[in-house]
This record gives sequence, C-alpha cells and structure tokens, in this order.
Amino acid sequence: MKLFITGISTDVGKTIASSIIVEALEADYWKPIQAGDLDNSDTHKVKSRISNSKSKFHSNSYQLNTPASPHLAAEIDEISIDLKEIREPKTENHLVIEGAGGIFVPLNERDTIVDLIQPDYKIIVVSRHYLGSINHTLLTIEAIQNRGFQVHGIIFSGSENKSTESLILNKTGIKHIGRIDEEPYFDQDVIREYADLFRENLLGL
Repeated sequence: MKLFITGISTDVGKTIASSIIVEALEADYWKPIQAGDLDNSDTHKVKSRISNSKSKFHSNSYQLNTPASPHLAAEIDEISIDLKEIREPKTENHLVIEGAGGIFVPLNERDTIVDLIQPDYKIIVVSRHYLGSINHTLLTIEAIQNRGFQVHGIIFSGSENKSTESLILNKTGIKHIGRIDEEPYFDQDVIREYADLFRENLLGL
C-alpha cells in the first residue's frame, strides 16, 4: 500500500501524521522534496519518532536549501524541479509519501504537489482547525477529486472542534482515520500510542 499524505495548508501536522502512519504500518517513508532545514529535515523528524526496526527512510529527490515554496527554493538554488527526476523508491513494504504544504504548492512554473500523486496512491488529508479550515479542507478534497483521484481518509490534528469535524465528515463522506490531539510533545512512546489507535483504520483503506 502506498499512502500519500497531504494537508490543507502548511504546518497542519502532516509530519506527525506521517510518523504515526509509518509506525502503525511499519512502513517505509519518503519525502520527495525537502525545502530548508536540511540538518533537521522531515525525514530526520519521522525517523527519530519511530521505534520499529522494519521502516526504511528513502532519500529526497530534491533537497533545497531555503525554507520556502519549492519553486522559489529551487530558483534560489539555481535549479529547476523536473517531475521526471522524482522517482518513487522501490520497496516491497508499505510506503508513506509526504507532500510539501498543500496540493497546489508550486514545484515549478507548471507543476504543483498534486502532480506527484499517482493512480495507485491512497490519499490521506490532514486537517487542522482554524478560522477558514472548513473551506480549505473542502477545497482540497474537491480539487483532488476533480483530478480523478479518491481521498481515502482524513486525519484531524490539533485542538478538537466537534462542529467543524462532523460537518467535514458528513459533507464529504470520507473515512475518519483518527485525530491527533495537541500533545505537549511527540516522542516514540506517544507516536506508538497513536499508531495503535490508527492501525485498524489504516489497514482497512
């Protein structure tokens, strides 16, 4: 199973969600494009939170030096992101693929994050409550569906808002994988606890 993790915006909890999913499935992890923070990248963060010994962590296709939109970070590095150079790693294991920001974050003048999604990927959207998040969540889901893909699950992250969450679930009919609370920290023990909670729903995708 290949799971593509995207969010309704940046800093909504994709990397924490990816950590939980990797641990739950003992899956491999791959972030195709890392922009900035190369010494403490999302791959480093996920790896530090995983306690199983089966998961493998695959190299980024692009490592960009500036914490910015990939198209701008690449321009600063005087390169251009080419989709043909983004090659999915070969593995017999489950694979968790983490996007960057939302689905329309630009990679170059033509392509955005949504163009990384392949037909055999199961898409999980991470949503975090803030003013405007319902709109952003519904727009993200509809845009993915308009590309001919199915959203297989949704994870809510941060402080609970029952009204927002129930409205999104009722309106979209998408499977609720689980919710990640506003924890004081996320270490291996906390990630493992969430992995145990999410595993059955993930295996049912």
